[in-house]
Amino acid sequence: MSDYIERAGIAVDPALAAFVESEVLAPLGHDSGAFWSGFAQLLAEFAPRNRTLLETRERFQQQIDAWHLARRGQPHDAGAYRAFLEDIGYLVPEPGDFTIGTGNVDPEIATMAGPQLVVPVLNARFLLNAANARWGSLYDALYGTDALDAPPARPGGYDEARGAAVIAAAKAFLDHAVPLASGRWADLAGDPVLADPAQFVGATDQGLMFHHNGLHIEIHRDRESAIGKTDPADISDVILESALTTICDLEDSIAAVDAADKLAAYRNWLGVIRGDLEDSFEKGGRTMTRRLAEDVVVGDRTLPGRSLLFVRNVGHLMTSPAMMWNGQEIPEGIMDAVITSAIGAYDVRGLGKYRNSKTGSIYIVKPKQHGPEECAFTNDLFDAVEDLLGLDRHTIKVGVMDEERRTSANLAACIHAVKDRIVFINTGFLDRTGDEIHTSMQAGPMMRKGAMKTSAWLTAYEARNVAIGLEHGLSGKAQIGKGMWAAPDKMADMMAQKVAHPEAGANTAWVPSPTAATLHAMHYHRMDVFERQKELAEAPGLEALLTIPLADGVNWSEEEIRDELDNNCQGLLGYVVRWIDQGVGCSKVPDIHDVGLMEDRATLRISSQHIANWLLHGVVTEEQVMESLRRMAAKVDAQNAGDPAYVPLAGNADGPAFRAAKDLIFMGVAQPGGYTEPLLHAWRQVAKAVTRSRGRK
Repeated sequence: MSDYIERAGIAVDPALAAFVESEVLAPLGHDSGAFWSGFAQLLAEFAPRNRTLLETRERFQQQIDAWHLARRGQPHDAGAYRAFLEDIGYLVPEPGDFTIGTGNVDPEIATMAGPQLVVPVLNARFLLNAANARWGSLYDALYGTDALDAPPARPGGYDEARGAAVIAAAKAFLDHAVPLASGRWADLAGDPVLADPAQFVGATDQGLMFHHNGLHIEIHRDRESAIGKTDPADISDVILESALTTICDLEDSIAAVDAADKLAAYRNWLGVIRGDLEDSFEKGGRTMTRRLAEDVVVGDRTLPGRSLLFVRNVGHLMTSPAMMWNGQEIPEGIMDAVITSAIGAYDVRGLGKYRNSKTGSIYIVKPKQHGPEECAFTNDLFDAVEDLLGLDRHTIKVGVMDEERRTSANLAACIHAVKDRIVFINTGFLDRTGDEIHTSMQAGPMMRKGAMKTSAWLTAYEARNVAIGLEHGLSGKAQIGKGMWAAPDKMADMMAQKVAHPEAGANTAWVPSPTAATLHAMHYHRMDVFERQKELAEAPGLEALLTIPLADGVNWSEEEIRDELDNNCQGLLGYVVRWIDQGVGCSKVPDIHDVGLMEDRATLRISSQHIANWLLHGVVTEEQVMESLRRMAAKVDAQNAGDPAYVPLAGNADGPAFRAAKDLIFMGVAQPGGYTEPLLHAWRQVAKAVTRSRGRK
């Protein structure tokens, strides 16, 4: 324990303790002794409860495994299965009629519909870009992506033909969103006269501001600019209100395995809340500095210049060596709750340069919760944190991620457990599929990963999430969200497909970049989500949700098996090698077809669990898996050939990255919940130790 200092019985990393005391508590006027004493009391109550919840998870998994093993070779009996889940307490009774009571919620969450970004909090530049993605240039988004149905820009400077196509597309969008009293925007040669004058908000320093479906649209007018001087109405750009909210992520998109990593994460979160985070970098031979954007002035009023920020804490599973209590690592989710909330208190008390929440709320997304008992634990924990920090009850709001099977099956009860602080539910295909596979691991071999997207349980899951949220009053008070579009270079496909999210009644959905947020914002102009929510049907029954995605009666060819195995191994290796060797938790990783996809731990969970399932049931052999890993190691090496920091996988089977990949597969059945974090953290710590050792030499 010599590397720690003692605070009220808690052993704390010295640098983290100094940060908490001098940079967080002191400006808030909190006595550090009282804080640490209260923190220790909180741990005494909640650390044992946290451990009990994890034991409950394991007990349920053992019971479900035994049920499937006892029925091997028999047809699945859906009725008996549901009765069994009810008998063991996995399924709980519905809570009855209720409406959430959440108050003091910002309009970006409660009454507006638009895109949401998720950004790794450890990357300051990405964090600033995401926070500033509240506004985005439609001209730039169309010109620089494949979303525009026109030939790509010719290299070597500005392509006037493509520019003309961009302007035509943007003005066609304006014809729908902000129609003129007569004529088209393409023909406008002066000041616009609107069909509905109420859409005009006011003049800005750069042009005119309008609104439609609750979102703002700014027309930049500059007759001196290269674009504006050729436009009959002097229009130089169309700016869309884009990422209404951003989740600053301490979970799946980062690699934080020790006190130094956690300190860097907390410091960046403090920087955006305090308003002084900066990041400088070289671009085109010049030093550039990113800062948070100012608010937008419209006449005598202002509009927010930045996304409303959530912070995503880690789930209940992991512990962190950043602090020790009773000789054990502290539950990381408890540590996150205390420290990220203390930082959020800066904003509540108006101590930052800007205000994040105008209503005095702190927004925390809580992932990977299993059922209403775990949600109730979070509610009680946040009560205790509010008491520790002197915050009013329900200052801390919670976003519940519906990404585990027991939460999906008991969603109404989960919402009820946090009914006075909930501001967010969403769906996420990858983590939810990973848990679907792990929960039913012993039931038989699963269908191919691609086939999961049209499976009965997934269709029911997506529909039930929205319907149950609406049934219990989330509309107008909270977000109902949908998952990520993973291919940032395929914006045409996104524009064709992601409109399905607002059509399904979701008032937010995740996108992979600020540019994607600007393009996805167009969908919310096409669809009034809150009107759409009034038209939606009741939730599908629980039977469909509990349908296990087994590959009953399917006999795959050797080629199909090899393709599936290679696809999973390539994706797994491509992600793991960056996580372990470079500490990159989320990045654009080329898939087996060399298409860049945004990958995080959720994608890794499904790939590793799918291989583990096929291995368990004899669809593939250990030898086949190893052959695929070796083949895909060579492919991943080739895909990363231009990265000077990359450590090759091929010929490095004893390296921590390749060994981590093997463990994720061959130890996958035994991993709690099928999660990847325990093995990733262990091997990342090995890699960091190797790096430190080489540095000393």
